[in-house]
Amino acid sequence: MKPARTRAPLNTGYKIAAALVRPFMFIWTKKDWHGWEHLPAEGGFVVSPNHISNFDPFPVAYFLFHAGTVPYFLGKESVFRAPVFGRLLTASGQIPVYRKSSQAGDAYRAALQGVADDKCIVVFPEGTLTRDPDEWPMVGKSGAARIALETRCPLIPMAHWGAQQVIPRYRKGLHVLPRKTMQSTLGPAIDLSDLYDRPLDGATLREATDRLMAAITGLVEELRGEKAPAERWNPRQHGQADVGNFLKDDG
Repeated sequence: MKPARTRAPLNTGYKIAAALVRPFMFIWTKKDWHGWEHLPAEGGFVVSPNHISNFDPFPVAYFLFHAGTVPYFLGKESVFRAPVFGRLLTASGQIPVYRKSSQAGDAYRAALQGVADDKCIVVFPEGTLTRDPDEWPMVGKSGAARIALETRCPLIPMAHWGAQQVIPRYRKGLHVLPRKTMQSTLGPAIDLSDLYDRPLDGATLREATDRLMAAITGLVEELRGEKAPAERWNPRQHGQADVGNFLKDDG
């Protein structure tokens, strides 16, 4: 596939991060990529992938970077406090999410500004690793849809599969041998035009988020060659703690 866009200039922090990640991914993983044609040729937008492993940001970033896109991730603030890796995240312009604090809205405002600055903002709409027993996408949070509705930017669903073989869900340690195939694909932008003039309330956000999660799930089905359960896993219904941040579930 040819790159979908002309990559924006990188700052020094991003160049260093890319110089570290790209050789690792090239050497230790294989790729099966599709869907670059769904990336906007210009302007800011949001990409929303499923979340199956703590390794997810690496294949997602690798895929988008090779498409000519410079991705900017929203991530847990605690990761930004890591001695070396955290400094690289900050220097490259990634966006920390401060959960349950007075700074919780900072990530949202930074994401809006990123879209206004023609950036690709990556938001994992589940807000945390899926808790579905079979690793299907679960009920989504409203952050990605909220950004897309407020800015009226494209909201691009993404699915990937294979990262959970490198770092299994809720476990530690890299499993790079034998080399794992990172499957990644994008779908067309979610049509939210009929929601633009509605109040940005819980009902509107739920409708937009449901459309997004349905699209992501359909893409995951294609990658896995299986059908997802008819009902998405809902952590609240299974007594699992909710992650509290601006990516919350409204209503």
